[in-house]
Amino acid sequence: MYTGITNNLEKRYQNHRNKKGAKYTKSHCVKKLEIFFEVNNRSEASKLEYKIKKFDKNSKENLIKFKKLLDGE
Repeated sequence: MYTGITNNLEKRYQNHRNKKGAKYTKSHCVKKLEIFFEVNNRSEASKLEYKIKKFDKNSKENLIKFKKLLDGE
């Protein structure tokens, strides 16, 4: 599961799908965008990214489920 920050989500997603950008996504096929969070500035984004990257896989999967539940999906 890849976690990253951007100010242009569509461009970042397309770059990853086309094997451009992050080393992880060059070697791992990007299947879909599970969730995203909008924050006020890059500092908040970096702090959130840092916290999420410390999660284990199970915690990340639970975060995805909970976020989708909150968003009504």
